[in-house]
Amino acid sequence: MTQMTFGRAINAGLRKAMERDSKVVLMGEDIGKLGGVFRITDGLQKDFGAHRVIDTPLAESGIMGTAVGLAFRGYRPVVEIQFDGFIYPAFDQIVAQVAKLHYRTQGKVMMPITIRVPFGGGIGSPEHHSESPEAYFTHTSGLRVISVSNPQDAYLMIQQAIASNDPVLYFEPKRRYHSKGEVDESIGLEAAPAMGSARVVSAGTDVTLVAYGPLVATANDVALAAADEGISVEVIDLRSLAPIDFAPLEASVRKTGRLVITHEAGQTGGLGAEIAASITERCFNYLESAPVRVTGFDVPYPPSKLEKHHVPDLDRILDGIDRSMGRRNSLSGLEGA
Repeated sequence: MTQMTFGRAINAGLRKAMERDSKVVLMGEDIGKLGGVFRITDGLQKDFGAHRVIDTPLAESGIMGTAVGLAFRGYRPVVEIQFDGFIYPAFDQIVAQVAKLHYRTQGKVMMPITIRVPFGGGIGSPEHHSESPEAYFTHTSGLRVISVSNPQDAYLMIQQAIASNDPVLYFEPKRRYHSKGEVDESIGLEAAPAMGSARVVSAGTDVTLVAYGPLVATANDVALAAADEGISVEVIDLRSLAPIDFAPLEASVRKTGRLVITHEAGQTGGLGAEIAASITERCFNYLESAPVRVTGFDVPYPPSKLEKHHVPDLDRILDGIDRSMGRRNSLSGLEGA
């Protein structure tokens, strides 16, 4: 086991994939000589050459169009979108072309493209640098969407995404890049947990708390804080956002009878709504209360001085747990009015 930062684990996973397959090529703005704005690709151009780690123009639609052409020719392009809010110029290529070509060609053409997207807030960035656009892509058939929460998954799941014959959106929580954790580099892809599987992070009996990406670490803190009040919280890391592995969620809710979902993206149309609806359909007779969502607000991402009020934190998620359990909470006065 090796201690690695989150960012370094992604770098190590990219390196392993490039060593394994000469058809893996990296593309993106400033990813070569600079090593990326977050230094995730640092050293890779030096070791693999400018023909495999390619600095591109500032044109996301052009980057994606080139990736499609490379995929047609048998390559496995890995595209970096420099910031989450910059992905929209490439949106048409991703949802209308990349997601559909395998189906459109009756299986003759595969699109093994991995799209790395640093996402989420908490780093004090300006407009277009702290967004959470994952729900747009989970709605599109033909795309796999994953979000990693720890260095071990970051290392393995970037390799799994690259090895997949499906296009994969790989969402990286940028505010966790410097978080450290144990990484076992000896684990091969054949022994790794399936890319589409959810993971029970900590067991509990009173309430199920579902999170992904940057909020899994916060959910762990919530479980510890709730334990001090005698509440046992089971934390589940989704890992895969499309498709969703519902089996662990169902098993957990049948045990706890309560469900809280948290994510940074706005509430309306967010992934939490899909999980709440699906678990209600599957586990209605087991639920002791309605599912609760603790999310970002339905507003444009606020200026950096206000983002701490927008991103769900320990207090807001604990309040959601209180709502789920019928304890006094921030809405108690409203409910009693």
